[in-house]
Amino acid sequence: MTTTAELLKGAAELFPDEVVTQAHVRHLDLPGGAGRFALITLDNGLDHTKPTTFGPQSLANLNTAIDQVEAEAANGDIVGAGVTGKPFIFAVGADLKGVELLKEQSDALAIGKGGHDVFKRLSGLAVPTFAYYNGAAMGGGVEVGLHCSYRTVSKAIPAFSLPEVFLGLVPGWGGCAILPNLIGAERAVSVIIENSLSQNRQLKGAQVFELGIADAIFEGADFLEQSLLWTASVLKGEIAVERPEVDRGEAWDQAVAKGRFIADSKVHGAAPAAYRALDIIEAAKDGDLQKGFDAEDQALADLIMGGELRSGIYAFNLVQKRGKRPAGAPDKSLARPVTKVGVVGAGLMASQLALLFLRRLEVPVVLTDIDQERIDKGVGYVHAEIEKLLGKGRINQDKANRLKALVTGVLDKAEGFADADFVIEAVFEEMSVKQKVFAEVEAVAPAHAILATNTSSLSVSEMASQLKHPERVVGFHFFNPVAVLPLLEIVRGEKTDDASLATAFGVAKKLKKTAVLTKDAPAFVVNRILTRFMGEIQNVIDEGTPVATAEKAIEPLGLPMSPLVLLELVGPAIGLHVSETLNRAFPERFTVSENLAAVVKAGKRGFYVYDSGKPELDPEVAALLKQGDTVLTEEQVRDRVLDAVAQEIGLMLEEGVVAEAQDIDLCLITGAGWPFHLGGITPYLDREGVSQRVNGKPFLAPGVASVPA
Repeated sequence: MTTTAELLKGAAELFPDEVVTQAHVRHLDLPGGAGRFALITLDNGLDHTKPTTFGPQSLANLNTAIDQVEAEAANGDIVGAGVTGKPFIFAVGADLKGVELLKEQSDALAIGKGGHDVFKRLSGLAVPTFAYYNGAAMGGGVEVGLHCSYRTVSKAIPAFSLPEVFLGLVPGWGGCAILPNLIGAERAVSVIIENSLSQNRQLKGAQVFELGIADAIFEGADFLEQSLLWTASVLKGEIAVERPEVDRGEAWDQAVAKGRFIADSKVHGAAPAAYRALDIIEAAKDGDLQKGFDAEDQALADLIMGGELRSGIYAFNLVQKRGKRPAGAPDKSLARPVTKVGVVGAGLMASQLALLFLRRLEVPVVLTDIDQERIDKGVGYVHAEIEKLLGKGRINQDKANRLKALVTGVLDKAEGFADADFVIEAVFEEMSVKQKVFAEVEAVAPAHAILATNTSSLSVSEMASQLKHPERVVGFHFFNPVAVLPLLEIVRGEKTDDASLATAFGVAKKLKKTAVLTKDAPAFVVNRILTRFMGEIQNVIDEGTPVATAEKAIEPLGLPMSPLVLLELVGPAIGLHVSETLNRAFPERFTVSENLAAVVKAGKRGFYVYDSGKPELDPEVAALLKQGDTVLTEEQVRDRVLDAVAQEIGLMLEEGVVAEAQDIDLCLITGAGWPFHLGGITPYLDREGVSQRVNGKPFLAPGVASVPA
């Protein structure tokens, strides 16, 4: 039989770039004469901001440390053992950059078994074991603690989660089997399924304690000292840890059913990870942990070799790496400082922008509009949002007062913008209106000021064409809601200079946005793709396919919402405007739906009503629809829509709208909420053979978001 050490040694050859985590054992005398204690500290030797991960060599190091502790426990040299992390970081799980290199299922199975074999030794020691969650803990970092007898958590923890389902895996080192047996199936489903599928929602320290994952909670400043005092009391019998009895009856089954409902509503059966995790949770009802561990091993092996995980890791790397180092961005040393911001407009979008600039830059922000009433309303919106932050404890009273004092509104652009370094317009989406606004701003703003437009589809170059200095105009396209969606499309006009562009990227970074450089092409990236996507849906409806069939056809993609619900969120009028813009640019591919135009003319806010609690086709909209007699099946609709999207992306890459396909995916993930398990869109199109069928080649090289050749 292969030993754990042999298994990990073999797997280590597949992880040549592993950042190795050391497991240091030190001994201390617990307070109050409780006895000698062994403390294992996980530390990868990097600075405190760099996460500690578990690759094969890291697991082997922990295994060696447990060898030492096991011998001491057997000899009666210690009364207990604990595991903690370096300052601020406990551990964040498996080394995913190594996992994505695996080519054989047997290697993937070895990783699952290796983690189990090491971690479960903690529960098998002859003395009680303790996990001290002193900082960020995710995935395997959470699971190593679950194998311990007791757990404490710091109030200061910023992030604690089992995010595997989000990435296309299952918590595979004990999470699916142990957690429901510790805190109950309902709470476990919330942590493993619901949080993961809600854009990887994180828990804070207090929530970890309230859920029952941790047995005690302490302040961050002296967390380890307090945890050791508590440990001594537990070992001396002064504190008895009591946990509620887990309901293994109908409540367990209901929790699993709820999890399946959540998974269906989020991914519609299109991604297997959530369902595999629920299968393991369901089987864990009898408390047989080893059976659960075996099921986790098999699920990990299957999913590691599947496209969903590869796409999930690809998406994660796009957001964490490419998103922070934008392709094509100029030298940041060219960027000019921004000490005051002007916002043209005081409507909802303009007010959201003013709030964002105010919160992130903490510089004076001034709004203008056509009358004082609108200006007052815009400033009032910002003040109200600041009061909400104060009420939630996100800011203190001093900061609230300071922020409110920094935002003002004036009618006179000369008065408001004479000393502004950055002016952004968010007015009506009409070229002549925007050109007029920019001419007025140029006349009063300093010569160095950046003139930015939040246009969603219009030409930035044309907008700047009548100015004396078009080189300082840049597209700065946010996505609604501004505070939630991370994407910022930065558009370079024909004459935009490097200093203006560098300043725009510098501002984007301070705004904590994911900036992607795009060419000045109609509708840029997200709106162009979504308009082609939704345009084909509208086309098949116009031709005669029932609305329900057209909507259901797209469910296998597991998108966050159906096309017509998305249209409702965007607004039918805006959707119509963008389709008209793209129709003028590319009439052979982009149509303007007469039915959509009729819906907009009738003043309808969408295709659905929600009187029954779920979306149903609005009878008034149904009466407006004029359809042909061509009825397609769900598969035919899906093929047609995906073919159209693949064609459009291929053309956009040929035109150089963005540098690479990776930027397309980054835009869809951060600007349109497309799920990680798709990797955006191009990995899915490659995996389904659509890219080859339409363009004669895949978008991505072999091994990128796929199993290496």
